[in-house]
Amino acid sequence: MIPALGMIETLGLVPLLNALDAALKSANVKPISGVIKLDGGIVAVMIAGDVSSVRAAIEAGAEAASRIGELKAAHVIPRPDDALLPIFLGADKS
Repeated sequence: MIPALGMIETLGLVPLLNALDAALKSANVKPISGVIKLDGGIVAVMIAGDVSSVRAAIEAGAEAASRIGELKAAHVIPRPDDALLPIFLGADKS
């Protein structure tokens, strides 16, 4: 079971990579997905860790993405259900 799941969604890859870099440097979290490609140039990534670390990482990542591009969404899910990850990732990554 993952203690917390964080997601960052941006328009374009460069803001997403900048957001992920800031998130990983700001807290003890790890990426659990590759780049998730959505329609219209929107891309996303998921990170995991304890709740406070994921919150700090998502805040840092969202701020970094907003500085150089368009942040579409940033969200933290504390204690996600085990069935949630296979829906997005295709296999259980816990």
